[in-house]
Amino acid sequence: MQNSKNEKLLVLVEKMPAFPKSVQQVVQLTSDINASAKDIIRVIECDPVMTVRILKAINSSFYGLPQKITSVQRAVVHIGLNTIKNIALSVAAMGMLNADNKANFNTSDFLLHSLTTAAISKLLAERIGLSSTECGDCFVAGLLHDFGKVVFAEFIPDEFKLALEKSQEQQLPLHQTELEFIGLNHSQAGRILAEKWELSGPLIDAIAHHHELDHSPNVLRDCVFAANQISKHMHFGDGGNPVIEAFPESIVARFGLNLPAMCEALGDLESVKIEAQSFINL
Repeated sequence: MQNSKNEKLLVLVEKMPAFPKSVQQVVQLTSDINASAKDIIRVIECDPVMTVRILKAINSSFYGLPQKITSVQRAVVHIGLNTIKNIALSVAAMGMLNADNKANFNTSDFLLHSLTTAAISKLLAERIGLSSTECGDCFVAGLLHDFGKVVFAEFIPDEFKLALEKSQEQQLPLHQTELEFIGLNHSQAGRILAEKWELSGPLIDAIAHHHELDHSPNVLRDCVFAANQISKHMHFGDGGNPVIEAFPESIVARFGLNLPAMCEALGDLESVKIEAQSFINL
């Protein structure tokens, strides 16, 4: 039975477009400690579409830089290679969403939830003292944690619509109703997508297990889990899952606070929502 589920998932994910080769190369190079900034800049500048989108994003209110950035080289100096990677992934992911899907899955709300989860995940990573690279990876994991839902909305909309409706009507976790109607959940789809996109092992693990906290310890996954609940608690967009989970003991131990206390400690998060919305409107 498990083999048939895996085969079904592989068929679905194979239908999904790969990230542009240039984006995959940027991800690979930024993960290589021996790669030079020149190598990464060269890859980006060879893709005019990605260059324009990255510069447009950098010059938006999302980053709020004091002066206009007109080249990728200057962008790297001002915001760093890891942020460039995050932007490349963000603009590529946004380009994959189809607003017109038969599941009636609201992709604008989904993207707002994904971007705010990403930003909050990065805030949490900074709060516990992770490195800048790890903080950037937390952003990427938060951005892509639910992208398995895009596979379902695009390629099996009828089953996904039923899962969404039952989740809402009975206030059940969406990943549970997906198993009932599809036989797979979005975390499993997300894992294979992340592998197809050649993301790093910790990122793949965080995406695959963001609902399974008893899995092996993974600080990226913990940041994504907590950020996901905070985003839902704040009503930032909608990923289709109405259930807000309390922080279990392992998450409280990781961050030192429960969900309400963490929301209070992070202060006014409306700016996170506004910045995410501005990014969506690029």
